[in-house]
Amino acid sequence: MTTVDQQTRRRIARTGLTALDEARACPSYTLYASHNGPGIVYLLDLQGREVHRWTLPYPPGLYGYLLPNGNLFYMGKVHDQTWDRFPSWHRFKGGVLLEVDWHGNVVWEYHDPNHHHDARRTASGGALYLAVEQVPPELEAKVQGGVPGSAPQGMWADVLIEVDASGRREWEWHACEHLDVEKDIITFNDARREWSHANTVVSLPGERVLVSFRNISTVAIIDKRTGDFVWKLGCDVLAQQHDPSLLANGNVLIFDNGAHRLDQAMPASRVIEVDPATNQIVWEYRDAPLYNFFSPYISGARRLPNGNTLITEGNFGRMFQVTPDKQVVWEYINPEFTTGPDGVTADNAVFRATHYLPEEISAFG
Repeated sequence: MTTVDQQTRRRIARTGLTALDEARACPSYTLYASHNGPGIVYLLDLQGREVHRWTLPYPPGLYGYLLPNGNLFYMGKVHDQTWDRFPSWHRFKGGVLLEVDWHGNVVWEYHDPNHHHDARRTASGGALYLAVEQVPPELEAKVQGGVPGSAPQGMWADVLIEVDASGRREWEWHACEHLDVEKDIITFNDARREWSHANTVVSLPGERVLVSFRNISTVAIIDKRTGDFVWKLGCDVLAQQHDPSLLANGNVLIFDNGAHRLDQAMPASRVIEVDPATNQIVWEYRDAPLYNFFSPYISGARRLPNGNTLITEGNFGRMFQVTPDKQVVWEYINPEFTTGPDGVTADNAVFRATHYLPEEISAFG
């Protein structure tokens, strides 16, 4: 066993189902894919048993989720001509969006070599997704923050794109045109290769879009009609966050990774619920001591129908439910250890997991 294997196994001493309080856990199925796996998507029951799997033709780029019709919407990673466009691009690039049925048959497919991280199926039968474009050199020179001289190949920023079922572009939004060079500052020790580094995009009612920009520690809502920001939460609260979602009460749930937090030296993650009317935190999950819960990259959080929260501590493949009073009532550690694109072995990371009630899965109806 290599040193890397030993270190990882000390961090993840057990795998599979490691905790279950059936009386308090939300009755559910959990869907996930190994971040660096070959393209297998797993559906687990509450006892941690695999009840279904999809074997897809692409590795995850970076995850998938179930649609109301019971099909799987999946983002795949394509090893194409953009693979080495800048260091780290291959870690989070996608390239293909798929809708597949219960048996893995492709019913819709769309390719864009600039796609990365996230996409959402839309009512038109198309998708809203994240892409990148190069920042003009004259604008790049004005962007603040990051490590000087760390982008010899230039800077990239996000484009939000919506296509219809035929792949025709219906809407797009360019970060370069809307970010503020004085306020939207790259984290001090990140490379200047990316200005924004979005990791989440979500369609909202009222022609709005929710988006998360990791490199400037910002979650925002965009008015699709004007392109303007109608709400922003920045680095005074967040630290390189992931997976914001709008809750039924109007609040926003966020996995706040905690890398390079401005007001705290010790890196630690937390999950927060924020009231966008005041930008105040109204609920928070942390561990004790704080550093026991920390994923510097990826990860997510979703509120469940019974009030619990499903949390993905992504770097360590840990998925768990906590109650509103912050008790862990279900926990599952991804047992699949794979080799990532950088050659790192014994990696069981999970980008994010999603949750479904039994009645939400039509194949079990």
